[in-house]
Amino acid sequence: MDVRSLTGRRELLGTARAELTARPGVLFHGPPGIGKSLLVAALMTSLAAHDRPAGTVLHCSPVPEDARLPFVGLIDLFARVPESLLETLAPVPRAALRAALLRGREPDDDRSRLAVRIAVLEVLRTLAATGPVLLVVDGLQWLDEPSAEVLAFAARRVGDLDIRMVAAERVADGEQPERLRCCPPGTVGLPVPPLADSEVAHLVRTGFGADLPPAALRAVQDTAAGNPWYALELGREALRDGAPVVFGPVLPVPRRLRTLLLDRVRTLPERARRTLLLTSAAAHPSLTLLRAAGIHDPAADLAEADGMGVATVDVGGTIRFRHPMLRAAVYTDAPEHSRRQAHALLARAVTEPVEQARHLALAHPHEDETIARTLMSAAAYARRHGAPDTAFELARFAARRTPGDSPVDRAERLLAAAEYACDAGQVEEAGQLAETVLAESGSPRQRVRARLILLRNAGQALEGAHELIEEGLLDADGDPEAEAWLHHWAALRGLLCGELEEAARYARRAARQAARAGDTDTRIGALATLARVRSLAGEPVAADAALEEALALAGDAGAGPESWGLIRMRAILALDSDKVTEARTQVAGLLAEIGEFAGVEEVMATLVALTRIQVRSGHCREALRTAARCSRALAETGVQAAPTLYAAALAATAGGTADEARHLAEQAVRASEADGDRLFLLRALAVLGQAELLGGDPRGAAAAVEALQRVKELGESMSAADPPLLHWYGDLAEALVVLGDSDAAGAVIREARTRVSDDAPGSVLAALERAEGLREAATGRAKEGAVRLRAAVDHLRRLPLPVELVRTLIALGAAERRARRRNAARTALGEALETATLIGAAPLAARAGDELSRLEAGDRSEAGSGRPELTPTEARIAGLVGGGATNREVAAELFISVKTVEGALSRVYRKFGVRSRTALAHAMAVAVIASGAAVDSGEDDQVRLQEQTVTASQVGRMRILRTFDTRR
Repeated sequence: MDVRSLTGRRELLGTARAELTARPGVLFHGPPGIGKSLLVAALMTSLAAHDRPAGTVLHCSPVPEDARLPFVGLIDLFARVPESLLETLAPVPRAALRAALLRGREPDDDRSRLAVRIAVLEVLRTLAATGPVLLVVDGLQWLDEPSAEVLAFAARRVGDLDIRMVAAERVADGEQPERLRCCPPGTVGLPVPPLADSEVAHLVRTGFGADLPPAALRAVQDTAAGNPWYALELGREALRDGAPVVFGPVLPVPRRLRTLLLDRVRTLPERARRTLLLTSAAAHPSLTLLRAAGIHDPAADLAEADGMGVATVDVGGTIRFRHPMLRAAVYTDAPEHSRRQAHALLARAVTEPVEQARHLALAHPHEDETIARTLMSAAAYARRHGAPDTAFELARFAARRTPGDSPVDRAERLLAAAEYACDAGQVEEAGQLAETVLAESGSPRQRVRARLILLRNAGQALEGAHELIEEGLLDADGDPEAEAWLHHWAALRGLLCGELEEAARYARRAARQAARAGDTDTRIGALATLARVRSLAGEPVAADAALEEALALAGDAGAGPESWGLIRMRAILALDSDKVTEARTQVAGLLAEIGEFAGVEEVMATLVALTRIQVRSGHCREALRTAARCSRALAETGVQAAPTLYAAALAATAGGTADEARHLAEQAVRASEADGDRLFLLRALAVLGQAELLGGDPRGAAAAVEALQRVKELGESMSAADPPLLHWYGDLAEALVVLGDSDAAGAVIREARTRVSDDAPGSVLAALERAEGLREAATGRAKEGAVRLRAAVDHLRRLPLPVELVRTLIALGAAERRARRRNAARTALGEALETATLIGAAPLAARAGDELSRLEAGDRSEAGSGRPELTPTEARIAGLVGGGATNREVAAELFISVKTVEGALSRVYRKFGVRSRTALAHAMAVAVIASGAAVDSGEDDQVRLQEQTVTASQVGRMRILRTFDTRR
């Protein structure tokens, strides 16, 4: 292994380095190939480069042959010890040591052996007197016993000398080192753990400069089980073959590695090796299975293999290999005819359909229609029982076993394998199989189905799929069922790309064609898509009608997989109508129903929907867990999808942190843009705006306005008008208020109200009322603003939307504080903090706590201060202007328009009772002096004026310097 590669080991190396600073030694231990020698070498390099001054390094790396040679380890260790140092020893120890080092007669009595120990100890003491000493033994298990005894004797007596030891010892998985006695007392044992699958993937990729096919990589990960040496050997073999992983129980193992692993196994009697081969070929080996396969006494046959550490039999008769690589090595090492015979015996012994089909296929490795049909039947069985990856493997192998004179059957089986691969999230494999059918099949219908798989593979990235759909329609001409499939995909493309009218037209056409063809499933799907389009367009009545028609066709949501999408759609419509409890019940039940049997897309869509519902219903901690589950499930497929990133960002805004939410939302925006997915781009931008608003400061508000303005423009271009969009209008107005642009906020609110229908959900009205109340308070009408905010609070108390309620209570508390109604402010903010803490809304709890702190600070400094009440944006603008900044410089500093600065500055002038910038600076200075107590607390809005004055002075100096530089 490349010593420079430390994949998955940097943390352990750091631990070893720290331990060696505090302790006399470290001992790496673990099974062969786990990376012990790599760590020893890396630690020595690190010590030499950074941690320790130059000194003496005594090193040995024994091998198995050395274990039989007395004192060979000592000879290697003392190779760098000069003869002159030995001459300083007393005569008897010197003679004994020179003899042990083959520089004199070999010691042959107890007195001479003691003299060798004394001599080694004295040499180490002498070396330590001149500088640090590092003993390195890489391979303690092969150190000859005489050398080990000498080291153990010296190690117990080095005391406080500057002598450290770095060692490595091979031990079986889970076992403890046996030669810790050779190290100084206090040496820490560090087990070297297996690499994670992601680390194995990185190791293989960097080791060969190329990516393995996904199936091959998964096989390497499973067989290597985190062992880097095994992973590299298997990866090299897979790349050399350049072919897909062979269908079978194990991955082929290179000859060199088999020789090392099976050196002792090959000495077993023929009967025991045959039993071991049968064990390696079985998916779930047991003594019962081996007896059914014709083995008379399998326990006796395996007893010696157990003693060799190859396989073990537990109390219940289950047989387990000590490592997956041993199983693979045993299987690969057997001749081809022996493997076939083993599978034939197992095919007669097992009763489970999938395993039986697998063994039959491997026992007869040639084209055979009967075998192919058996494999397809087993594939369907596996898919029904929630194993789409196994179904894919079986169907793909069935296609290979299909006779060459049956191309139509072969294409059908390839398509089935591709569909199973889609279900399992194996996108690349599904695409390869679909492309094969497109290239080889003469059947228009099969080519249409292949294109459907490619469309499904595209996920959210359907923007560029227009040509694929058009080509499919040419093949589908005259086939109403195939046309219905493609029109439905055209509808989905229109939905994701924001072309709502076109999407509705294609959805209706798909439903009609499906009805003609008697294809109920496609008709249901098209109607569900139509319901989604109508909902997004702000037409809830039309959406409900389409959904009800689909539900009637599906048997009122009780028809299994055909109804899953409908249940999700009905839940989302309920969520948008503020029926949060109903939505949560429906999706939670759906998730329990689909369990592990649904495909990746179904599970992801359901988890994303559940996250949305949990956030709105105030189950913030649960939302974080659901989003994390969604991310983990998708990570296994190697695909990054915008909906999953959106769900994670949304959960973070509710229960995580603003920084985390912002980071995830930005990723979701980029992923949606890359896919051309305008539907989820809307949502991702909206959650980005919400994340930026969490801080309540002008800088975040500026970023929120930028994101939410894009939401508004996108929604207008799509003709969208659903309740979530109207909520986002309220967020945009709130961000504009924080930024100080009350006029623009008013325009947004007025536009939103023109889009509100008579049956608009109460939460939409409350969101706009909150935004209006904030705007009133920001324009100096704090009492009027508080009235509007109290109305919004009263409205939300009747709805199961605690997160919205907390947001509005915080806004109310801030407005009441500015209106000098401190008891009312304290009541609102206290309720907000209590509720946010209860539901796990951490960011909002922090906001409520900040507002309460400002309120308390204001209480302490209120008496006689006489200073005006400013909004945060007004305070920043006043500070900058008072420090000498121009309106344009203030606008650039705060990321707002000059017009907004002018409007805010006019309000500040009125509040301070001044008419000029000079008078404002004087009034500010007086206000800061008068608020000394508040300055000490650092909490109130006005206290920030002092800080802003400093910032403004800096801006003023920059302006003067720029002017000077221009003139020069």
